[in-house]
Order: sequence, then structure tokens, then C-alpha cells
Amino acid sequence: MSLTPMQLVAEARAQIRETDVTSATKLLESGVLCLDVREPAEYEAGRLPGAINLPRGVVEFRIGEHPAFADKSRPAVVYCKTGGRSALAVLNLQRIGYTDLVSMSGGIEAWSSQGLPVLKDTNRYGNE
Repeated sequence: MSLTPMQLVAEARAQIRETDVTSATKLLESGVLCLDVREPAEYEAGRLPGAINLPRGVVEFRIGEHPAFADKSRPAVVYCKTGGRSALAVLNLQRIGYTDLVSMSGGIEAWSSQGLPVLKDTNRYGNE
């Protein structure tokens, strides 16, 4: 049986915790880690304040190299553009031992639609 990408995301969402933007904001204000699993160009074009970028394609391989994620029980909010990649990332990170991750439903699109701050680099991707 073959699944569509959206079926994979739905399957992941059934096995993880998700949070809305309002709750994610409160978590981040309390000092919870913020993990952006989008591609580097997306991250540079606009990201949540304090976000650490580990792209979805390599997050399982690289997260252990980042000192902020050495403690697998440390809480983190994970986000992407709309919530699909973050749901898949959280599921796989749970499988390798991370115990307190939540995926932000709606991703950075939902975040920015609420007028919350988005940091941008002033390089080739972030010029306004």
C-alpha cells in the first residue's frame, strides 16, 4: 500500500504532540528551544527569534552534533512552513529518543499571519 505525502503527515500527527501558535509563543517565552526544520534558504529568508536550523533532510543525523540538543529530554518547539515537515521530524526524533518535542501546527505561515516577529538575514535571501 502506498501513501501520499499528506497521509504520511496525518499518520505522524496521530503519534506526536502538536501545539498552536499561541501555546508555542508561551513555550518559547519560557525558554524552550526552537527548532526550524526548513531548508537553509527558507531559514535565512525569515525565522522565529532564537530558532536553530537543522533541515528536515538531515535533522536526525545532525541534531546530536548540536550542543543545545545534547539532553534528549529538553523541551523544544519544532516548526516548518506549514506544519507537515515538523510533524514528520518530531516523529522521527521521538524514535531516536527525544521525549519532549511539539510540532507547531500551521508553521511559520501561521506565526507570521498573527503578526509575530520574524527575523530575516540581510543577505541574498533576506533582502527586502
